[in-house]
Amino acid sequence: MVGSGLLLEQISHDGDFGNREAFLLVSLAWLLVPLAGTIPYLVAGVGTIADPVNALFESMSGFTTTGATVLGEISVEKHGYAMMMWRQLTQWLGGMGILVLMVAILPKLSVGGAQVINQEAPGLALEKLTPRIQQTARALWGIYVGFTVLAVAVYYGLHLVGVAPNMDFYNAVAHALTTMPTGGFSPEARSMEAFAPAVQWAVMPFMLVAGTNFALFWYVLQNEPRRLTDNTEFRSYLLAIAGFSAVITALLFGGVGLATTPANIGVIPGNFENSLRQGLFQVLAIVTTTGYASMDFNTWDASAQTILFFAYFLGGSAGSAAGSIKIVRWVLVKKSISRTLFTSVHPDAVRPIRFQQEVIDEETLRDVFVFVLLFVGLFVLSTILLYLDSFRTPDVTMSGLEAMSVAIATLGNVGPGFGVVGPMNSFLPFSDAAKLYMVFLMWIGRLEVLSVLVILTPTFWTR
Repeated sequence: MVGSGLLLEQISHDGDFGNREAFLLVSLAWLLVPLAGTIPYLVAGVGTIADPVNALFESMSGFTTTGATVLGEISVEKHGYAMMMWRQLTQWLGGMGILVLMVAILPKLSVGGAQVINQEAPGLALEKLTPRIQQTARALWGIYVGFTVLAVAVYYGLHLVGVAPNMDFYNAVAHALTTMPTGGFSPEARSMEAFAPAVQWAVMPFMLVAGTNFALFWYVLQNEPRRLTDNTEFRSYLLAIAGFSAVITALLFGGVGLATTPANIGVIPGNFENSLRQGLFQVLAIVTTTGYASMDFNTWDASAQTILFFAYFLGGSAGSAAGSIKIVRWVLVKKSISRTLFTSVHPDAVRPIRFQQEVIDEETLRDVFVFVLLFVGLFVLSTILLYLDSFRTPDVTMSGLEAMSVAIATLGNVGPGFGVVGPMNSFLPFSDAAKLYMVFLMWIGRLEVLSVLVILTPTFWTR
């Protein structure tokens, strides 16, 4: 990756580098880097990821910070510390790239509503953070690295004080590298369920931070904390997490959200701390698209799973490494619907949509609706295709909800789904054709859908 960047820097370019070239460069870069990332898996030749299709799936899942896995056995003993650490590093490196992609590149291309990052608050445009883009990139990466180091210190600190015996230094580093990019790869087969409740509580603030617009932390460091607390998207982000968590916690606390079979491990009905921890952790993991699991939510009943399923479509904040649709777009959709209802009653009223006291132009609103429509349309199509493919794959049996979870888990870069792709299972049983299609979904989902669709249209290749 570094070598490719240095090579590109040396290439002289006399012509104009416009949107067309930028679309192509961004799309190909996020395809070629995961392809290169398969080399360590193939060279090692160990386990299920020694297969080329599986290696590509795991690499794409890593660099796009999806967290879906095809490892038949997640084990340091089998795959070695170096291989497992490479798996964590793919997510951490992918998260660094996504921060610049989401805050620097896509807004400039007016892709899928990502340009609203420049309108979230006065001065939140990239060029206004620092005088030069290179300085902004360093600032964002500095914040990213700083939170990663802090996560290592907190996780390992719990081990040193004796409350998390198995959170050794390796595990602390591995999980910090996959928390901040909202990745979710864990060297433990049972994800965060393998650790003490204290560790699960400690991970939650870092997932919350990872799903927040990193540009806001820049202002906090500049002694402007009100930029964070007054941000409409951030407040909506917290409200969404609180709302979903409250409902699921109530269901788990009353035992309503638990399936009768198989036996539940991890939830104690009537225990408020336990129910709150499990409900809040899973909502945070899904909304921020981190994909960790504090328990196997396959053991929840249909009501709790359905509520969690809707959280897959929220996503974190724009300007973060989180995937899915993003909170800011839902805020603008809600404001647009409210305006339409108002103007239906008052047709002569002029009511611009404001976000952080800034008027959002109609073109941006149109792009937001186009993105949401394309995202949902692609989700529906993918659900149908993956569900039909399961009939020709003996090892895959899915219900409708489970098929939908497979589609949104990969398109939204979330990671685990329900049923066969639950948090303690893997995507290994799917056919190679289904895996390659999911590789496409992870790629297109990470690049805000339109970035890839644009280069697939005939008009892109004609002048």
